[in-house]
Amino acid sequence: MDLKAVVGALSEIERKTLAELSAKESPLEEVSRVSGLNIDSVRRAVNWLEQKGLAKVSEQKTKKLVLTEEGKKAQKEGLPEERMLKALPEGEGIYFQDLQKQAGLSQQEFNVALGINKRKNFVLPVKETGSGKIKLQLTEVGKEALGKKSLAFEISPELVGRGLAGEKEEVERKVAITADGEKALALKEFSAERAYNISDPVPELFIGKKQPYVQFLNIIRRKLTELGFTEMEAPMVVHEFYNFDVLFQPQNHPARTWTDTYQLKNPTHGTITHREKVKAVKAAHETGGVSASTGWQYTWLEEIARKVMPTAHGTAHSARQLVKGVQVPGKYFAMARCFRPDVLDATHLIEFNQTEGFIVGEELNFTHLLGMLEQFAKEIAGAKEVKFIPDYYPFTEPSVQLSALHPKLGWVELGGAGMFRPEILENLGIKGQAIAWGIGIDRLAMFRLGVKDIRYLFSDDLNWLRKSKAVVE
Repeated sequence: MDLKAVVGALSEIERKTLAELSAKESPLEEVSRVSGLNIDSVRRAVNWLEQKGLAKVSEQKTKKLVLTEEGKKAQKEGLPEERMLKALPEGEGIYFQDLQKQAGLSQQEFNVALGINKRKNFVLPVKETGSGKIKLQLTEVGKEALGKKSLAFEISPELVGRGLAGEKEEVERKVAITADGEKALALKEFSAERAYNISDPVPELFIGKKQPYVQFLNIIRRKLTELGFTEMEAPMVVHEFYNFDVLFQPQNHPARTWTDTYQLKNPTHGTITHREKVKAVKAAHETGGVSASTGWQYTWLEEIARKVMPTAHGTAHSARQLVKGVQVPGKYFAMARCFRPDVLDATHLIEFNQTEGFIVGEELNFTHLLGMLEQFAKEIAGAKEVKFIPDYYPFTEPSVQLSALHPKLGWVELGGAGMFRPEILENLGIKGQAIAWGIGIDRLAMFRLGVKDIRYLFSDDLNWLRKSKAVVE
């Protein structure tokens, strides 16, 4: 053993403890007193010194009587036999039932107290003249015992048999210095400052942090809120009325079939409360309503609109907001959980998130929408290049697809956008224009977090979660 190296690495509490040790064994409590260290510090130091061969520890086991919970109660309130004697009146005595009540004893305590006091001749049962009932009287010996306080509470083996006390094993630890410990005290290094090794590798620490994707979503929410957007409610289950009908998507549209959406098994239908808006949507579908459109020219059925389903796209929440009412001008957004039958791969999930929103105002046009989408992709997602492709959505005209260049996956579609159709706005009584977008926030996060597989956003891979960097703005 390199004693100099061992001494150089001793902690402060080890040095203080070792300095108070001798060849004679000392209790740890005594070492604590003379060293000025608390007992827990001494215990730790002694364990470390023993492992290094500088101290030796011995243990001595002893047994002692300690009170049980019942014993502690008897110590506080008095033993049952003492309480009985104190409750006994002098003179003709007292009936057993009255004595038990007056002394506050349980039946078991009363029986034990009676047996002990009779055996010691402290009490005497006597028959009452005439009735023949039994009373209990305090004897002269009992009076003398109470007067001399001979019933003082003491922990004794007798209490063990009564369940008032029990044996408890205690371990006393003593410590003494070893020959190496004495050598260590004699070294000049013992009085020097502790040496620290800063070259050895240390274990990697993983600090607590939020899941990276959750951090990213919180940043998006805060940015939109700071820009003056109002967050909309985004339930995971909606009526088809909001998911399709308000958005001027006909009831025979292929996107409403089971191959493109999920349906609830129970319940299958709900209630739509905005009755005037239901009439307006029905008119929009059948004849175009108050707009210049001729509508879809079919019989619209509220029974279909009342079906409930997991939200297929975030625009359903824009529809709910449009029905409830909006301020003009106004800006709204939602962080929506969406569900669609799809094939799982690096860029597709069957359960995913969208950030959905729209801006309504008097002077808005399509160029405002393009500028906002480009800014969104570059500033929030960190995309270097974006492009717009003409697209079609039943509820917007004109419509556009937003794509961005991913360094590993190439061009990736981020979402769709467009101008809400007049059949929607005018029939809901909304003046002006509205630019709307629905962006796959999961794919935006892929850009920002440097992820090449969308499934990793929801991964429980601890290695990835630990090593991923904190998301900052």
